[in-house]
Amino acid sequence: MRVNVLGNGDNAGLFQRGTKGKLLICNMPPFEIPRSEVHGTCMVDFKMMKALQEGRIQLDMYDWILGTRPKLWMEQSGTFYMKYSHLIKGFYSHIPKYAGDPKYAATNFNCGHMAVHYACAKMRATEVHIYGFDSIFDMNLDSFTDLLLESDRSTNNTVRLAGNWRPIWTEMFKEFKEVKFHLYHSHKNIKIPISKNVEVHAISHGEKT
Repeated sequence: MRVNVLGNGDNAGLFQRGTKGKLLICNMPPFEIPRSEVHGTCMVDFKMMKALQEGRIQLDMYDWILGTRPKLWMEQSGTFYMKYSHLIKGFYSHIPKYAGDPKYAATNFNCGHMAVHYACAKMRATEVHIYGFDSIFDMNLDSFTDLLLESDRSTNNTVRLAGNWRPIWTEMFKEFKEVKFHLYHSHKNIKIPISKNVEVHAISHGEKT
């Protein structure tokens, strides 16, 4: 089974609506996608839960797949949970050991990591196609979500986060060695070691994938 995972980086537009397979998105998608085309939106951050609870962001149009910190938020905010429980497709609180020090692992294991891991472990994908994860290729952590929620994109923090995030991808690809991973970007100069089950595609916007 093919699962497409859509990130929020500058090259997310390489994904085209109508591409075969089930679609997972991360938080709010970078362009409009109707509910009928989305299997679920994955969320891992307290700040996203806070924004939803305060009404600053609306994600009622999608089913939710929630990570460790959103699960904790729901446990501590009963009214909020009851309001949105009908949208929750499931909780996915697994954080692999290779995410680092247990004190920081939930932070290191970002939304994109969770979405891809969920696709492999829960959806039993045989192939995962990954779009809009620019930080694997460039020192660019800009995200569409930054337009909705403030994030620290200073040079020092960008380097720190890239250093935390990138090794997780290498280990995840090795963990699911029976899954074929396809990464799409504007060039092939990937910045992480990859295993034989990973293929990198350099494509142009509008090109079929």
